[in-house]
Amino acid sequence: MNKNLIAFVSFFFVMATFGQTKKLTLEESVLQQYRAFRPDQVLGFQWLPETTQFVYFEELGRKLMIANPKNTKGTELVSLSEVNTALKSDFRSFWGVELRDRSTFVLTDGSSYYDYNFTTKKGNLFATTPEGAANQTMNSSKDRVAFTESNNLYFIDKNNSKVAVTAETNSGIVSGQTYARSEFGITGGIFWSPQSSYLAFYQKDETEVADYPLLDINQTPGKLVNIKYPMIGQKSEKPRVGIYNLASKQTVFITPRGAVDAYLTNLSWTPDEKFVLIAEVNREQNNMSLNLYNAQTGAFVRTLLNEKNDRWVEPEHPAFFPSKTSNNFVWFSEKDGFQNLYFYSIEGKLIKQLTANKFVTQSILGSNTAGTEIYFKATGPNGMNSLAYKVDLKGKQTLLTKTDGTHTVAVNHDGSYFFDEYSNHNTPSKSVLVDSKLNETVWVESTNKYKDYQMGTSEIKTIKAADGTTDLVTRLIKPSNFDATKKYPVLVYVYGGPHAQLITNSYLDGASLWMYWMAEQGYLVFTVDNRGSDNRGFAFESIIHGRLGVNEMDDQMKGVDYLKTLPYVDASRLAVHGWSYGGFMTTSLMLRQPGTFTTGIAGGPVTDWKYYEAMYGERYMDTPAENQKGFDEANTLNYVKNLKGKLLLIHGTSDDVVVMQHNLALVKKFIEAEKQVDFFPYPMHQHNVSGKDRVHLMRKVLDYVLENNK
Repeated sequence: MNKNLIAFVSFFFVMATFGQTKKLTLEESVLQQYRAFRPDQVLGFQWLPETTQFVYFEELGRKLMIANPKNTKGTELVSLSEVNTALKSDFRSFWGVELRDRSTFVLTDGSSYYDYNFTTKKGNLFATTPEGAANQTMNSSKDRVAFTESNNLYFIDKNNSKVAVTAETNSGIVSGQTYARSEFGITGGIFWSPQSSYLAFYQKDETEVADYPLLDINQTPGKLVNIKYPMIGQKSEKPRVGIYNLASKQTVFITPRGAVDAYLTNLSWTPDEKFVLIAEVNREQNNMSLNLYNAQTGAFVRTLLNEKNDRWVEPEHPAFFPSKTSNNFVWFSEKDGFQNLYFYSIEGKLIKQLTANKFVTQSILGSNTAGTEIYFKATGPNGMNSLAYKVDLKGKQTLLTKTDGTHTVAVNHDGSYFFDEYSNHNTPSKSVLVDSKLNETVWVESTNKYKDYQMGTSEIKTIKAADGTTDLVTRLIKPSNFDATKKYPVLVYVYGGPHAQLITNSYLDGASLWMYWMAEQGYLVFTVDNRGSDNRGFAFESIIHGRLGVNEMDDQMKGVDYLKTLPYVDASRLAVHGWSYGGFMTTSLMLRQPGTFTTGIAGGPVTDWKYYEAMYGERYMDTPAENQKGFDEANTLNYVKNLKGKLLLIHGTSDDVVVMQHNLALVKKFIEAEKQVDFFPYPMHQHNVSGKDRVHLMRKVLDYVLENNK
């Protein structure tokens, strides 16, 4: 070979290697994935109502820009300094800005609400909520704000005065907040009607729900803090829906038509404000009725549809009204095995099943002004994707996003354009504008923010589940200096429960950056989304019913079998880690598959399902009175004598989701069985350890693996 060519190749190799010599620190991997390493993206994108123009941020949110799809090089609409001068405010950025109309936006600091007209360059303070207010919710016209204080509901009227909607002196009766522990897709408890004539709200009576004690160690002496926590099979919340009439200042209440502790959820208003639709689910969660009520009187009008299933029925989306001039609505249902869209009349007649996909519809993005097209997100045939589609009222469906990946889409008022920001395995982030003929204009395409760092690779493959037929997706992260002739220890990261999917077609494939740090320590990091996880359809997810942990473990063990077929895996050095349901899976695998893993780290684990909350737990396990065999089978306390290897249990002492009784009960059983385990509390942290303490947590977890998986 030519000597000059050899020298050039050697120089190129050295320079390429030099360019990637930065080593990722654990602190960076935990704290900077969505900060310093955040890909280049469009910030603050919003369509200007009823136009093809849009606004976005520049200079880290200090400039509000305006542009259009034919000229994405925007012009400055207004600067933050101009707004602060006009409003006599001190905003640090435009983050959180919401457009009210074509010329006005709303900004809030969390308590004061301002509007600003960027045509006249004038603005004013229109609402001020008191200190201690929570759950602030603006109406659709963005000129009124409702909020809660303690257990009561209020709103600010047009004179910026506080108006009480409820005045409950019993702290156990709570209005305007989420209830049912935010199951059934519940994210809030306040619902303005379309024209703000009414204010609907959830109300829960939790006076009979047991108090659960948490300890505040920041006071001297420590202070007992009680929370309401309805455990499986015990007394639960009793819901009502209130409807406050702003004109008459009167409230009517709607109660369950079944048992007093049935669930009222997925509330929506008809466009004409005459009715509310509420899904009522029985406590057993196997029977759901979508009911129509008169908004003025609260009277029951009729049941629009009913669904039953021996496993569970779980409505998570309110009725969607495509047209502002019609009460006909779209309803989500997975009664055919996959979440699909159904178009109903307000009389309860099925007009058309709009989609009949063998994949999951995830959410509705909106509709065009005419109400003839509905835009929605769905996985498509590959459950790792999140794509955008449209469907008309005759059921004609069109895929809008051409490229596989995870897409965030905003459609303008008439569907003539949409904004699409996506990533996938090979693309950190790409922002495009797309016209009605699906022609794309690339706006922003991010560089690889990790290009100067030593970063390993991720491989996505499929294996067969324990049933021998179902495909499971796996992710294997390898170090940057991977050598197939060597043997590597493996850390298996697991969740395994419903409503979660660890592997997605996004950049880094859904992995946390700390996994790549761990790979650089000479590890392989492996994950499999077992049956029971999200975005694969009802049969795939509901296989877990009544026997939590069984099929999930069987599939995880198939993942272990796969690892053992790889010549570069050291099968004698396998470790496992997971949090919450993943903590349950970790303890279950350590105790029910003893000897498979040398080391386990279980964070915030469910250890005995009878200690878990009713809403989630009864859906998947029923109650001990109905399914004692299933509870006994899943109870990790029953298997403590099987422990082989090292086990670290971690818990936040103020965990109000998986209460620390789970971990303490398990530790007690280990002591009784004369088994040594390690336990580490995070004082005053709740279910997740956040902030800078998360670095401490991940160092604790990963050091434990490095020190013990030998």
